[in-house]
Amino acid sequence: MGKKSRERQLADNEARAVTKQLRTSPQKLNLLAGMIRGKKVETALADLTFSRRRIAKDVKKTLQSAIANAENNHDLDVDELIVSEAFVGKNLVMKRWKPRARGRVGKILKPFSQLTIVVKEVQETA
Repeated sequence: MGKKSRERQLADNEARAVTKQLRTSPQKLNLLAGMIRGKKVETALADLTFSRRRIAKDVKKTLQSAIANAENNHDLDVDELIVSEAFVGKNLVMKRWKPRARGRVGKILKPFSQLTIVVKEVQETA
C-alpha cells in the first residue's frame, strides 16, 4: 500500500543538495553562491577552499554533498559536472536585545539561511 512516489523535480542529468540552518545572513551567503554559480565543480571547490569567508567551509560541504549525490544516486560523471544553480533562501531569525542608555533597547537580529546547490552533467563538445 504505501505512499506513491512523486515524480522527480530535476532532470536526469542533475543532482542537488540542500543545507538548512546556516548561521549567516542570506546576503553574505549569496556572495559565495554567486562566486561558484556556472563554474565547473573542480574550479568551484578550489575557489571555496581558498576563500577567506567563514561560511565558505559550509558551502564547500554542500557542494561536495551535491557531487556525491550525483555520483552515487544518479550515476553521473564527476569530471563533467558544473554548478548549474546555487541559490539562497531565508530561514529563521533569532531576535536578541541589548540594553542601551535611558532604558531603551538595541535590537539584534541573528539571521539563518538555507543553501541549495544543483549540479548538472554537461557533455563537452569539441
